[in-house]
Amino acid sequence: MIEIIKVTDIITKFGDNIIHNGVNLSINEGEIYGLLGGSGSGKSTLLREMIMLQKYKSGDIIILNQSLKKISPKKAQKMRLNSGVLFQFGALFSSLNVLENVGITLKEYTNLPQKIIDEIAYAKIEMVGLSQNVAELYPAELSGGMKKRVGLARALALDPKLLFLDEPTSGLDPVSAEAFDRLILELRGMLNLTVIMVTHELQTINNVLDRFSVLFNKKVLFEGNIEEVKKFDHYALREFFKFGREYGK
Repeated sequence: MIEIIKVTDIITKFGDNIIHNGVNLSINEGEIYGLLGGSGSGKSTLLREMIMLQKYKSGDIIILNQSLKKISPKKAQKMRLNSGVLFQFGALFSSLNVLENVGITLKEYTNLPQKIIDEIAYAKIEMVGLSQNVAELYPAELSGGMKKRVGLARALALDPKLLFLDEPTSGLDPVSAEAFDRLILELRGMLNLTVIMVTHELQTINNVLDRFSVLFNKKVLFEGNIEEVKKFDHYALREFFKFGREYGK
């Protein structure tokens, strides 16, 4: 297996508040990898650090053989173009329609003519299971599940190697959540993605994740797969996997 992300001895502080105190984990190419943990465990903060929206105090994160601590602005921009991100509530631009939302990164970071941008955006909309008929709709006219899919289409617009998902099925009904989980599996296979997601949904953990880390007490308590965690006896893991839906971000 090829290691694509390596997190080493990460320490994160907000003032005097320590969020991470020596976090270590590794993610392999092609995996769907989960960042799990209880409320305030720092999983979303770690995700933000991976996508360079948050700085850590010490330690390092290596992504695609590039240290984020030493990365130049030019290489950071290239890294961002290799990373698609779906934020928890879609983070769509309310003043843009679906087609414009999906195509905005292409418009921003390429020199493609508008016709080609629109064609790619339509293809991505279909790729996430939506009809082209939604292209002219605005975010206010979409259901929660549709907003997530549009956000996912936008995240895939530049054909990234890495896909970061923050609570992708949060707020969805069970049927929609299961359909979204299946979509992630299909896209991983279709596009050869490495997927990193924050989640607390037990259905997703069981059915989608190849491996995961559980953050607890400012460190990684466990790293492995669902079968391995069943053999790891710790009260925090018993609570999390029994009452997973109570443990949000």
